[in-house]
Amino acid sequence: MQFTRSELAGKIDHTLLRPDALPDDIVRLCGEAKYYGFASVCVNPCYISTASKELAGSPVAVCSVIGFPLGASAPLTKALEAASAVRSGAAELDVVINIGFLKGGLLDLVSSDLTGVVESARLANQATVVKIILETCLLTEKEKMTACRLAVESGADFVKTSTGWGKSGATIADVALLKQTVGASVGVKASGGIRDLAAALSMLEAGAARIGTSSGPAIINELIK
Repeated sequence: MQFTRSELAGKIDHTLLRPDALPDDIVRLCGEAKYYGFASVCVNPCYISTASKELAGSPVAVCSVIGFPLGASAPLTKALEAASAVRSGAAELDVVINIGFLKGGLLDLVSSDLTGVVESARLANQATVVKIILETCLLTEKEKMTACRLAVESGADFVKTSTGWGKSGATIADVALLKQTVGASVGVKASGGIRDLAAALSMLEAGAARIGTSSGPAIINELIK
């Protein structure tokens, strides 16, 4: 699988979700995203307005996270957070599934939680892209497949492997399983531990349509050496 610089950059969500990120760090992140042509910047909700201002007039989208990183916020809280994020300027949302509910077999609660977030986001802006973070390192294969099904049924556009804060991140096997499960109409975002070109390409080869990483510039620079 071969990509030009612009093709590969267009598949990367340039990410900064550290709790100690400063406003100047977000400004720098946005500058890099514009320079390299990344698909989006992914920032914590408190920095959506900063990123929106920095990226105004550019094709780079603002992505933010909902229920991050545990997914255990109350459903109403997650829905309100989603609506607020979209109204603040987020075009894409990465939403953490309720992992405890999923593993406990409370599938109706998982479904209503996800559907509430998706509907809330789309009421604020029908074009909002929603990605559901599964945190695959904590799930069995059956749970991963169930989570994919619930995400698709909720109306999500992507399933995403990891928050980056779990015990491990994306694997080729998980990306392939998720893609096989969701089919052609829903994308897979690989995230967590993707720090070099080889890792990024392996995830895309396995079926990912988007890469979440804080190492986007290094990956692109490796491609063009």
